[in-house]
Amino acid sequence: MAAPFTIVDAHQHFWDPRINYHPWLCDQPPAPFRYGDYAALRRPYLPADYLLDARPHQVVKTVYVETEWDPRDPVGEMRYVERLRRETGLPTVAVAQAWLDRDDLTQTLEALTQFDFVRGIRHKPRPGQMSDQRWCAGYAQLAWQGLRFDLQAPWTQLVEAVQLARDFPHARIILNHTGLPADRSPEGIAGWKDAMRALAACPNAALKISGLGVPGQAWTAASNRDVVLAAIDLFGIDRAMFASNFPVDGLCGSFDAIATGMREILRGFPAAEQQAFFHDNAVRIYDMEKQ
Repeated sequence: MAAPFTIVDAHQHFWDPRINYHPWLCDQPPAPFRYGDYAALRRPYLPADYLLDARPHQVVKTVYVETEWDPRDPVGEMRYVERLRRETGLPTVAVAQAWLDRDDLTQTLEALTQFDFVRGIRHKPRPGQMSDQRWCAGYAQLAWQGLRFDLQAPWTQLVEAVQLARDFPHARIILNHTGLPADRSPEGIAGWKDAMRALAACPNAALKISGLGVPGQAWTAASNRDVVLAAIDLFGIDRAMFASNFPVDGLCGSFDAIATGMREILRGFPAAEQQAFFHDNAVRIYDMEKQ
């Protein structure tokens, strides 16, 4: 079924482990992964592959998110992205890798902001790290540089994120993968909702709805409807974005299954709100108006 409007994908990846070093894709043995066996990802995934996966949906812009590239060379990843953009037109903008507690953070951020398509950084914090004084000092530099922070952490860490959002009200936090509601038990969902509600109370927080796969289960609208609707209810439609997380979420479902399933879940929303979710919010939040 063709999409009735264009899509901006707020979270996707490209990589080529034949020529670039990604420890999780290149090293043996494979790292532990929330979806289990990810052997299918240990191959090149380039714009042509993405566009093939995304058919028949009309994706017009994308946000590339760092791919756990060689941590010794975060700037090198953006040079690679720069080449992809020049050769293929994708991605539109990017979220780069930066380690907020490293001694070279200032120099890294200065180098990353020389790329006019870089919109933010992602650093997956360990439990307790968002409360660490050294890490927070690094986080403070993001606001000075005008960079967004893509946060990937399970909902059990969001109490730290709430304090971070309050301490730095001018820095935008964009929560990845719906807060990772992997535990779908009644107790797990209740805990996830409480954590998400607290973060949603911070006006500088936004949300990407993705990463909803459950190991061993196909991605369906029926299995994810309640989580998606609860997340949108908590954050509001103007702070929620569609994101494919491809190719990673391809382990759980095709792009079409996910995009069409999300359209089915939002079918009852007004057309303007659906367009905001699938297109307009990402353009605004990631400043893609001129891209």
